[in-house]
Amino acid sequence: MIKRTLSSLALLSIGLPALMFGGIFYFLLIVFFVVTAAWEYTLMFRAAQYQPSRLILVGGTFVILFIRAFFPAYGLIAFEIFILAALAWHLFEYERGRDHATVDFAITVAGLTYVGWFGAYLLQLRNLQHGGWWVFLVLPCVWLADTGAYAIGAAYGRHKMAPRLSPKKSWEGYWAGAFTSFLAGVFLSFAYSTWGPLNVPLWQGGLFGLVIGLLAPLGDLGESMFKRQVGMKDSGNIIPGHGGAFDRIDSWLWGAVIGYYYIVWFL
Repeated sequence: MIKRTLSSLALLSIGLPALMFGGIFYFLLIVFFVVTAAWEYTLMFRAAQYQPSRLILVGGTFVILFIRAFFPAYGLIAFEIFILAALAWHLFEYERGRDHATVDFAITVAGLTYVGWFGAYLLQLRNLQHGGWWVFLVLPCVWLADTGAYAIGAAYGRHKMAPRLSPKKSWEGYWAGAFTSFLAGVFLSFAYSTWGPLNVPLWQGGLFGLVIGLLAPLGDLGESMFKRQVGMKDSGNIIPGHGGAFDRIDSWLWGAVIGYYYIVWFL
């Protein structure tokens, strides 16, 4: 717990200024987490004897992040080019004798989509008008949902939520996390509308937080599925006490996508 707490404080000391000021510092922070997560994703499946293309998956993730951050009109084109490149590469691998090249191709494309394309929403969220405020609405809801679920689940959890995927998660913790995120949405929408540039009614903030709290935990369970499939406990060990970068951003990916479209469509 001490190691986990110290790591969290170190991450906050680096991450909060980047989140606040945006620009190149925020871009580099997101690139570090998302590209490292793509690398860990590749290593996970390679440990299970699959062979997704490391170059296309990791390199493609970086290019997708860069283009969607600075040239968003060309983001989809870049994404499609890397999918075609992945197919071409795995065709070549099959011809060289790799019998499971079709599965390798599917894993490569899934990684480009789930980690690379979805991860880029963390950048597009920041690029919205008043983007820094929106980031500070979305991510705290994700974090507080996780904190509430952990605290209540550890103390009062009795009913297993997903015993195969994550035996320690409980329905009590899940609903507590959703409620915590709801409260965070109400409070933050009030604070940012009162002392900041946003204009979010309390009921909209609460609904926003509730949606994040209900859906973002699926990102954690999704990564647990990957890890169970390949027999790994953590995606990596780059962050002491926390595991890998993918372990940190698994719920961020869902929060960023859901938050972005909720904001664009309803707020």
